[in-house]
Amino acid sequence: MEFQRVTRLQGQVMIPGDKSISHRSIMFGSIAKGITEIDNFLQGADCLSTMACFQKMGIDIENKGSRVVVHGKGLHGLEAPFGDGVLDCGNSGTTTRLIAGILAAQDFSVTLTGDSSIQKRPMKRIIAPLSQMGAHITSINGTGCAPLLIRGQKLSGISYESPVASAQVKSAILLAGLYADKETRVKEPALSRNHTELMLQAFGADVRTEDTTAVIQPARELFGCKLSVPGDISSAAFFLAAGLMVPGSEILLKNVGINPTRDGVLRVCEEMGGNVTLLNLKTEGGESTADILVRHSPLHGTVIEGAIIPALIDELPVIAAMACMAEGTTIIRDAAELKVKESNRIEVMVKNLSAMGADVTETEDGMIIRGGRPLHGAVIDSRLDHRIAMTFAVAALCSDGITEIKGAECVNISYPEFYRDLKRLSGNA
Repeated sequence: MEFQRVTRLQGQVMIPGDKSISHRSIMFGSIAKGITEIDNFLQGADCLSTMACFQKMGIDIENKGSRVVVHGKGLHGLEAPFGDGVLDCGNSGTTTRLIAGILAAQDFSVTLTGDSSIQKRPMKRIIAPLSQMGAHITSINGTGCAPLLIRGQKLSGISYESPVASAQVKSAILLAGLYADKETRVKEPALSRNHTELMLQAFGADVRTEDTTAVIQPARELFGCKLSVPGDISSAAFFLAAGLMVPGSEILLKNVGINPTRDGVLRVCEEMGGNVTLLNLKTEGGESTADILVRHSPLHGTVIEGAIIPALIDELPVIAAMACMAEGTTIIRDAAELKVKESNRIEVMVKNLSAMGADVTETEDGMIIRGGRPLHGAVIDSRLDHRIAMTFAVAALCSDGITEIKGAECVNISYPEFYRDLKRLSGNA
């Protein structure tokens, strides 16, 4: 697809449902007893992979678009995947890692696989703690990656100190902890997103947080409930950046989740001088939401590091693009986790931003961006990474010439209507 400079962006966007919360709503609803009703479910490819996995294990799920109804069978109601015994997680790391925690305790064996990207993403980070709990998980190709053979076992609770602040690692252990014989604790170096803890409480689990440690007790049963999924701040981030970067812009983003373990992008926008206003603040099911009004602003560089990184790890690509339009230098560090996402996002961002004329240097755990240089169009290889494709669609809106994005369709993973919404804001719908 091709993109080019626009004069301004104007209007409002109803941000689609949060990807992390949509995944979890299907998983937890499936292992709960009774019916779970989900509103504003994200119909992205990743979340549909999660849905398909649980349907293959005998769960009746009614997909009515933004509304989904899960007929849960309880903690021990899953069945061995019919047919070949294989669950295909597609491109979804969340599906692969979280479902492993559930499958580790079942009374059947299953093979977890996915696309070529998933088969390169590190799974030792979940294999190690789950194995400590008694799980039997084998990387079939011996690479520490999928495909994984999981033979269900009885599990024992552990106290685990995670070397990374990762909600996927933490969640896999907590979900296994539901089935364990005693309390399970997960301590992180910094607090990662806490959607698992909040939602498990809504389903009746005994889970609490002590500083950066999550603690869960074994569960006899979870119970179905009604959930409303807030808009995904990771999707909203692209419009936040576009509104700040494109002169004359004013955008209202509706019903966006502003969970404090996810709102790092809002804090960075403020630090860079961005004009961002929160309206209509609400809290439901432990998750806070707001409408976000963003207006074009002159930006300046900043330093992004330390404890804020887990709260904006998925937004760092578009923050890097935003930094190119800012005066002064922006430094991103402590973000080595970007190397093991759908692509090596540090390498890909530096290569593609440089192709557009940016002054950017790759570091071991981030990048240094010297802003204020005009950008120009280029041919961008998205590496089939949805965050990369969306980032450069936004960067192209304030760049000279034409920007071509290869593999642009990968946005279907998290935001199938992204290009349509972006085009509508520019007045070209």
